[in-house]
Amino acid sequence: MVVLSENERLALARLEERERPVRRGMTLHRERDRTGDVYILRKGTMMSSVLLDDGSRQILRFHFPGDMLATASMIYREAPETITAISECIVAPFERSAFAALYTEHPRLAALIMVYNQIERAALTDRLAALGRTSAKARVAAILIEMRNRMQTEVDGTASFVLGLTQEEIGDATGLTAVHVNRMLRQLEEEALIARESGRISFLDERAMLRTANYIDRYAKLNLDWLPPAN
Repeated sequence: MVVLSENERLALARLEERERPVRRGMTLHRERDRTGDVYILRKGTMMSSVLLDDGSRQILRFHFPGDMLATASMIYREAPETITAISECIVAPFERSAFAALYTEHPRLAALIMVYNQIERAALTDRLAALGRTSAKARVAAILIEMRNRMQTEVDGTASFVLGLTQEEIGDATGLTAVHVNRMLRQLEEEALIARESGRISFLDERAMLRTANYIDRYAKLNLDWLPPAN
């Protein structure tokens, strides 16, 4: 874990001075929109997606509090993806020009943003490999693990979490139909890997879930010894 200096915390706080509510189902920006602000997600869950040629949607990744959104806005004139609120959200918008000062005055923060982007790239690579090489059950299990881990739910034999995704949304993230997702969820239940009750999911066998999903935690085993010193 990287401990930020007081100056670094203040620099990040300045990026979050403005707040904007985004209601569930609303779009922060659409694919091919003219790009503008970058955002930090303060509260809630969002997703990035693209439309395919056949009109279907592919969800690329899910976003959680603390994540930086629309970073591609810094290098493209048009947004390469659509960002949509899955729950009631609050975002902090800031102009991309703010990055110039951040990179100049706080090189370690700039390096940490690069680290975060590389974690996201590795996780997206895992998702791409899973779509072509793993079973439907493995893909659904991996989504459940990812959501639980990113929500920072306590990991123990009784911990449960509210998934907050429809079966259609899980399908759009895994390349499956909603019917197939439902079948895989029931299979995970029948194999005593998960339990579902009133919209909550509990992991009954953590190790078996990890094996089933072929899951790699891209937030673990980071090597950050090379980071520049704090200022």
